[in-house]
Amino acid sequence: MGFAEQRFNVNLSILFTELPLLERPAAAAAAGFTAVELWWPWVDSPTPEQSELDALRRAIEGAGVQLTGLNFYSGVLPGPDRGALSIPGEESERFRANIDVVADFARSVGCKALNALYGNRVAGADPAEQDALALRNLVLAAQAADRIGATLLIEVLNKVDSPLYPLVSAPAAVGVVDKVNQASGLGNARFLMDLYHLSMNGEDLPQVIAEYAEKTGHVQIADNPGRGAPGTGTLPLEDLLDQLGKAGYEGWVGLEYKPGDRPSAEAFAWLPRESRAAR
Repeated sequence: MGFAEQRFNVNLSILFTELPLLERPAAAAAAGFTAVELWWPWVDSPTPEQSELDALRRAIEGAGVQLTGLNFYSGVLPGPDRGALSIPGEESERFRANIDVVADFARSVGCKALNALYGNRVAGADPAEQDALALRNLVLAAQAADRIGATLLIEVLNKVDSPLYPLVSAPAAVGVVDKVNQASGLGNARFLMDLYHLSMNGEDLPQVIAEYAEKTGHVQIADNPGRGAPGTGTLPLEDLLDQLGKAGYEGWVGLEYKPGDRPSAEAFAWLPRESRAAR
């Protein structure tokens, strides 16, 4: 099997960031890709002007690429924040205001996967109360995703880069997935398996795949150490993706790595151009 058998998309919030947002879809297309994903692009606004949403939609459609994944509002990312939905007060309110905006935009471009970052622990806040708030907000997000036929994704981050983020193991994230599905009754919450973050946490990646492939709705990759392109570190990413495929995973693999000290267009030499277009 190998890389050539995968369905890759490019994360335009970590690759091609040397370009303005509206130029990135076309840059990905010029590099040979036909699918992209995004973190929430407007870090300071969960409810941007409709004109801004329309401009992004036109850029995606004009480039001829498919948006296959989109984050809900997550605060300042990259930056100090790791999500908003479990943060008491204004931030969780901003997340709720963003839910229908994200769902409506996703519907307009045919995006079927919505990622909800959990949010950091807050000093002075009761973790149990944060978790209860998170569950309420994730059920609302699951309901919005269900209205457009989309999947809600719950992601693990790594405890080195995100020491205040509570979901730093596959079991922790899958536990939240199960709670959301039980509370919503919809069954559309799924695990986002980021192999870089899991490796940074020291998890046994083949074991994680064996246990959780059937609950996985999306996969993201970067090599480790360094969070660079495949081949820049020591992770056996080709073998791990083969294992995922044999375990029944047929979804997208998001390229969420840093291009290094070079233009993003030069960061794909590991993947032959004929293997970049989605099949």
